[in-house]
Amino acid sequence: MALQVTDALVLHTFDYLETSRIIRLVTRETGVQSVIARGARRSVKRFGAALDLFVSGTAEMQVRHGRELQQLTGFDVTNARGALSMDLDRFSSASMLCELALRCSAGEDRGDLYDALTGALDAVARQSGGAARVEGLAAAWRVIAALGFTPVLDRCASCHEVIEPSEAAMFSHGLGGATCRVCETQVRGGRRLPPEARDTLRGWLAGAEVVPPDAGSCRAHVRLLREFIQHHVSEGVELRAFGTWEAGFA
Repeated sequence: MALQVTDALVLHTFDYLETSRIIRLVTRETGVQSVIARGARRSVKRFGAALDLFVSGTAEMQVRHGRELQQLTGFDVTNARGALSMDLDRFSSASMLCELALRCSAGEDRGDLYDALTGALDAVARQSGGAARVEGLAAAWRVIAALGFTPVLDRCASCHEVIEPSEAAMFSHGLGGATCRVCETQVRGGRRLPPEARDTLRGWLAGAEVVPPDAGSCRAHVRLLREFIQHHVSEGVELRAFGTWEAGFA
């Protein structure tokens, strides 16, 4: 058993037996890990705010290769993000983003995911109300990209032909992005994206602050995101936090 010290973010927690708690973390070095904080429910002195959702800091874990549940021995908080729990829109957006991150496999070196998710939560924490939900929408694409599913926007996802920025394009979830006019004839169940929608997606992936022009456009982007996640990320698993977050756009 080896001691591992790593940057970590709390994605999910639940009580275990009478005195302990199990925590799902996303770590910089080894992706998503399940850890047990023994005695955490009996005393708050040892872990304190480390048991709260959305907290990031430095985790100390006793790691045994091949073991599904590691032991958390310490956690020094660097960012508590208390603002995320003080507003329903912030909370639902943050929960949705963490739910996406839980699709990451344990044991993978995912510093990019850790950075994308902590940056996303910080961005959501700076907003409130509907703006927090839109920020969550934008950030979700960056988290998806960090998971390895960056959508193709400027070239055909099938033949790699350049798609001009001024063109509308059929977006295929199966192919992973936009398609040219020739290849779109083979696409089933795609969605046609106007140039403005591709510009918005491009901006979100780059970290730019882009707001859809109206509520209808915003809902269309949410549908596109949901369909993309269902095809590439969720693997048939119901994403409950996503459903709660999406309901706020109705």
